[in-house]
Amino acid sequence: MSHQLTRREFTVEWALAVLGAATITVSGCDDSTSTPTNPTQPGDVQGSVSANHGHIAVIRSAQLSSPTSITLDIRGNADHPHIVDLTATEVASISDRGRVSKTSSVDVGHSHTVTFN
Repeated sequence: MSHQLTRREFTVEWALAVLGAATITVSGCDDSTSTPTNPTQPGDVQGSVSANHGHIAVIRSAQLSSPTSITLDIRGNADHPHIVDLTATEVASISDRGRVSKTSSVDVGHSHTVTFN
């Protein structure tokens, strides 16, 4: 079964191919006018999503105090999901305001780098 790319998907794929290993952190580029599906609360940490088109990465305050690994679905306002897996050590580092960058799962032919702190 073949899948034809939309103009947006083509543009994203082209940009990723051109940029190669470069990581661009884009914030506030969501062109949606809807309310985010997971707004932050006091104590939550929101990550920056590279090449963003509506994704939202938020670690809840309660998750930051968890001694275990966590899995985030960063779908946000995008029309497809991506998963980011964080180890217990990474969660602890983020809780201590350390900088952690992780690559999301691949969906619709691309992934994102999510950076916390």
